[in-house]
Amino acid sequence: MASYAGRGVHGHVVQHLGARIVGGSLAEGEILDIRAIGRELDVSLTAMREALKVLAGKGLIDARQKRGTFVRARSAWNLLDPDVIRWRTEGGDGEQLMRDLAEVRSIVEPAAAHRAALRRTEDDLAALEAALAAMARAGDDWSAAAEADASFHRALLAATGNEMIGRLDLLLEPGLRERDRLVHTHLTAADPVPSHRAVADAVRAGDAARAEAAMVRLLAEAAHDVDRVTPRLPAPAPADRELRTAGG
Repeated sequence: MASYAGRGVHGHVVQHLGARIVGGSLAEGEILDIRAIGRELDVSLTAMREALKVLAGKGLIDARQKRGTFVRARSAWNLLDPDVIRWRTEGGDGEQLMRDLAEVRSIVEPAAAHRAALRRTEDDLAALEAALAAMARAGDDWSAAAEADASFHRALLAATGNEMIGRLDLLLEPGLRERDRLVHTHLTAADPVPSHRAVADAVRAGDAARAEAAMVRLLAEAAHDVDRVTPRLPAPAPADRELRTAGG
């Protein structure tokens, strides 16, 4: 799931419209005047159409004959899409997003650590060690730190030996990367290596109970970081009533 931030002219349109939709200034059911928006942003209809395809792929808009292009209900949005996650944070929904992510992780990752300790292979252990080494090298480079963090948790899920659990990285990783971005942008975070090392060492030792407990402690530290960063997140913006249709 790639982000379209900064991808040329149509990327600018994706960013502009996506942020307005997710932020609430373009309401559910609102018809988009494509030509007017193109004039407003000074972009061609070709660029507009390319951007609309991207937004449709994210579940934000749809088009119907005789109705035109319109904003879809929130229930249709791809809430796991990296751009949608970022727009939620920028639009004032970041606190709820982080709470939801923490809850999902608390359900999935301790159990995954438990199973990984029982089923890991030498290749799994090597992947965990490589991620820890990358984490140690990253230092203050938040982008590298986020990549290393994602690699560690991806390797842990894979180490369960369960292919379906292994693909839960698709569920967790976009939110995890946004969490890392927020924490490293707003805080001087504690060294993440010791808490992750504790999980990896327990997995290597085949100690399922210790691995699960270490993951619970790691998630508690992550939740503490979120609590610290929450006051610095954008507040929800009031809806822009002038942008809504009469029926909206």
